[in-house]
Amino acid sequence: MAHNGDALRRREKRRSILFTLPMALFAALLVALPLIYVLGTSLVESGQDFSLGATFTLENYRRILRADYLLVFLNSLQLAFFTTVISLLIGYPFAYCMARAGRKWRFILMMLVIIPFWTSALVRIYGWKILLQGNGLINTVLKRLGLIETSIKFLGSYGSVLLAMVYCMISFMILPCHSAVDKMDFTLVEAARDLGAPPWRAFLTVTLPLTTPGILAGCVLVFVPCVGIFYLSDIMGGGLMLIGNLIRDQLLKVRDWNFGSALSMVLVLLTAGIYAVYRKCGGKDLGVF
Repeated sequence: MAHNGDALRRREKRRSILFTLPMALFAALLVALPLIYVLGTSLVESGQDFSLGATFTLENYRRILRADYLLVFLNSLQLAFFTTVISLLIGYPFAYCMARAGRKWRFILMMLVIIPFWTSALVRIYGWKILLQGNGLINTVLKRLGLIETSIKFLGSYGSVLLAMVYCMISFMILPCHSAVDKMDFTLVEAARDLGAPPWRAFLTVTLPLTTPGILAGCVLVFVPCVGIFYLSDIMGGGLMLIGNLIRDQLLKVRDWNFGSALSMVLVLLTAGIYAVYRKCGGKDLGVF
């Protein structure tokens, strides 16, 4: 019997390795090696490739400490923070109502969240650009109603970029929050109400703590992409220089691959730090809401 048990464990171990090996190779070839090359390129002098004989330097990272570059990081973090807060304030109530709705309405609301993924984000953002332009639908309706006389300049503002960010990212807040609310044991809320707790206290002491993992996951899923995204600012004409815009310009316009690589590595470390804080706060694997 012991021999059969050992053979079974060895078989299970080989099967586990067999299933893990393809993902390990994928991660090594398409994730680890490119990151190593980018790291190496960021540690050599400008104009040099990451190769034998290249001159090692930290100058590319020192340049990031310039005030104008630090301001770019600050603008990106600020925009990502506001996007996350607004997405939470809108997405959590929507997710709660969707989880508590009847089967038919839940299906309809879920489709409203999922359907935007069926089309390109660029197409949807250009739709918003058409709506918000000077002769767009919104300004036309406001003029017809007599609320304004001249067109409001929506495009080219901080608010237009923030609107585009929230529109693109709010689904990533709704889905994990919905999953957390849907899995919650509502008999605990009923028990709190039976013990005399008003609705707001029952929410703060029972519902909110039990759904915190979903809130944390949603905040990470919204905040991290917002830090590095760049095309929304270009399309909406906000004139904001974000981290993603800076990296793109260094790689494609200035052709300073070394400094662009240093910026990319800082962004990778920033993302890793955010995820580490998320796990430290009790967050679960983001692969499963």
